[in-house]
Amino acid sequence: MDLGLADRTIVVTGGSSGVGLATVRALLDEGARVATCGRDADRLAKVATRLGAGRDRLLTGVCDVRDADAVHGFVRRTAEEFGGIDGLVNNAGQSRMKGLDDSTAEDWRDELELKFAGVLNPLQAARPYLAASGAASIVNINAVLAKQPETRLITTSAARAGILNLSKSLSAELAGDDIRVNSVCLGLIDTGQWTRRHAAADSGMTYEDWQAELAADRGIALGRLGRAEEVAYAVVALLSPLASYITGTSIDVCGGVGRSIL
Repeated sequence: MDLGLADRTIVVTGGSSGVGLATVRALLDEGARVATCGRDADRLAKVATRLGAGRDRLLTGVCDVRDADAVHGFVRRTAEEFGGIDGLVNNAGQSRMKGLDDSTAEDWRDELELKFAGVLNPLQAARPYLAASGAASIVNINAVLAKQPETRLITTSAARAGILNLSKSLSAELAGDDIRVNSVCLGLIDTGQWTRRHAAADSGMTYEDWQAELAADRGIALGRLGRAEEVAYAVVALLSPLASYITGTSIDVCGGVGRSIL
């Protein structure tokens, strides 16, 4: 199926690994031009090599999404080199294993700053270009924690709920500029954080067995962690002009771990 993304320009934050990298690869496979940023210069330098033939349509830059000036500079560079911007994927973020008793004021400040700056700075920088596109799409990568909070992840749960609310509000505010805004809410996805946790657990189990036990413990209906490319496919679908009547919604890519009906 032709998703209509050929020669469209998409900005993806946090695209040097995991879900971000999978999204960059999927977009390049669809013929899109992609600009991606991250904080690690070495990782970004490896992205173009890993993606091979897509390099002529790929722009990378070192950028912390909390730095508004750096974000504006990267977005401006993208628009100048590719002739505009048609889509934005806000993917930069992290999770903190914190409860009420062990979370500090700094934890809350850092969590909220990263989550909200990670959406607002790229959006404010890209909005004029997205409005000029005439059919733009924003996808905010979130988590099912936004809908069903976890006590072990209290700061992250609260911040992600706020971003889900913000996304809904933005979908109405930006509709007049023909900019759609949607969210993709993740469950447990097999990325580097889980291989690191497996190593730290020192359980003596293979990663596959440890992952299966984790899936059972967390109540994942499909019995496994998701793959980054499975998230990317959902993101690409929402970026596509074929999804032109979908805005203000959230799609769970979680293997059935989500229990919320909203």
